[in-house]
Amino acid sequence: MISVSLERGREQIDTLDAELLELLNRRTQLALELAEHKRAAGLSIRDGRREGEVLARVRERNRGPLAPEAVERLYRAILSESRRAQAAPRAQPCGARRPECA
Repeated sequence: MISVSLERGREQIDTLDAELLELLNRRTQLALELAEHKRAAGLSIRDGRREGEVLARVRERNRGPLAPEAVERLYRAILSESRRAQAAPRAQPCGARRPECA
């Protein structure tokens, strides 16, 4: 039997997971919009200077309990997925036309 406090904690984590997912998708949508501007301007999808700024900023803002290395790993994964989404031809939301999302 699961205790009430354990169940409550899990519910809070589930709520945070839903919020994180929403924020990650909003971030990706903005990145997709920026990709269109980059393409129109003939710019590369990857901007190493900008990525370095993002990583430095999140390391600086991190107050724990996540270790700085963990925050950097998470953001490197976010940036990598952002580049992947931006590089996809006419990126679309997950659905019937994107079986890789299943």
